Amino acid sequence: MSSSRTLRPRVVLAICCLSVVCVGIDNTIVNIALPTLRHDLHASFAAAQWTIDAYQIVLGALLISSGAIADRYGRRRMLQIGLSIFTLGSLACSVAPTIGWLVGLRVLQATGASMMNPVALAIVSAAYTDPNRRARAFGLWSSAYGLSMALGPSVGGFLVGAAGWRSVFWVTAPVALLCVLLTALFVGESHGQTARRLDPIGQMVLCGLLVLVALLIIDGSTLGRIIEIGMIVVLALGAVFFLWWEARQQQPLIDLRFFRSPPFSAAVVIALIGTACSGGYLWVMTFYLQSSRGLSPAAAGLFLAVGALVVVLVAPVSGALAAHSGPRLPLMVAGLGFALSGVLLTSLTGTSTDLRLLASLVAFGIGFGMLNAPVTNVALSGMPASRSGVAAAIASTGRQVGQALGVAVIGALVTHALVGDVAVKLPAATHAGWWVIVAGGILVAAMAWLGTTKGALAAAARVRYERRAGANVIRASVDVAQDAKVGAEAPHRS
Repeated sequence: MSSSRTLRPRVVLAICCLSVVCVGIDNTIVNIALPTLRHDLHASFAAAQWTIDAYQIVLGALLISSGAIADRYGRRRMLQIGLSIFTLGSLACSVAPTIGWLVGLRVLQATGASMMNPVALAIVSAAYTDPNRRARAFGLWSSAYGLSMALGPSVGGFLVGAAGWRSVFWVTAPVALLCVLLTALFVGESHGQTARRLDPIGQMVLCGLLVLVALLIIDGSTLGRIIEIGMIVVLALGAVFFLWWEARQQQPLIDLRFFRSPPFSAAVVIALIGTACSGGYLWVMTFYLQSSRGLSPAAAGLFLAVGALVVVLVAPVSGALAAHSGPRLPLMVAGLGFALSGVLLTSLTGTSTDLRLLASLVAFGIGFGMLNAPVTNVALSGMPASRSGVAAAIASTGRQVGQALGVAVIGALVTHALVGDVAVKLPAATHAGWWVIVAGGILVAAMAWLGTTKGALAAAARVRYERRAGANVIRASVDVAQDAKVGAEAPHRS
């Protein structure tokens, strides 16, 4: 393994934060452009959903493999390749002639983004050898990511109002190109201590399953009953094969044994459900503000900026609470914040007061701001240090997949109920979606409690002990084999 040779760790941290800001902004900035984009490209609501889900699904599905490839072939090299692909995809999206081209180019963009997120975190880890300084660096990195996601719709609103929907794909391109240059100048190459094997079959099956799930949710009802049933059967068989295949691999894409740890399982569920709530909320709120209330993209962005501001204020509090009293309290507050944001809108109309909308956005900001920092804390509480990177990657995958599912599920509920004039019918059509967010928030709070009980933490400790014991047995077996080989070769030497 080669160590990271950097001139200044803080410069490396700044570069990695800039790269992850590109990913975070692109996670949410397109939401605000959807109504205008849909109108200009003559796209359906379902097609507009795919511009979000194509990005989220590919990004989430490739995170783990990207990290493994970077550990094997070099993290700096992987980050530069990812930034370059992301830039190319962003610029290509800005000139997409049809909705189909846009969805396809979002896949290219997400492929590059998947190489940036886990790799940047690994580079930061290599640059900061002191554990305390590394922990603070991770905190800054996480804050940059959360802030960029929160600010995406607000920044996008002003861009769409000033230069049209294509401009939302311009904003990150120069930043990504700058990161490519700075990475070449200031970031040294580094590799993982041990190169993990790739699992291409598991990776392909996972991608296929996620796409199939989204396709069923978004377009299933329009494909015909027979095709829909066939897709469900294929999905079930594919899921069984994926579990069987992963259980047989020495280094699987997703280590199923991790889920024997209750805190880890709870963290993945919380990440999945919590980001589903946030993704669905932003998708529906964006369409409501522009299509029903008649706000311009810039005015809608100002509304959404209230939630972003709350996220900025709450995120540091979440980290402090998690450090002081554990992750249970901030995660329960996150769940209740999501639930309250939905409750306030379950009777939404086209003339609901601005005060109600702002109150909902404040509650949403509290939920989203409290969510991100403690989730990784819970996920890693049940893992040995040697597996913490993979565990964090799986939790991050849960975040991205959750956003995709939130847009797919809540978007499908809204579009199914949307019959007639969009401006008139949209408020009532959103009610089912808000109730789903309420249920999701309650589930997040419940899982936060269940995943941090004494029994759950004791079970996690047992899993951690068993994995360490298993690793010691493997090492001992290797030593015995080596001793036997030496013994067998000794007579020949003599």
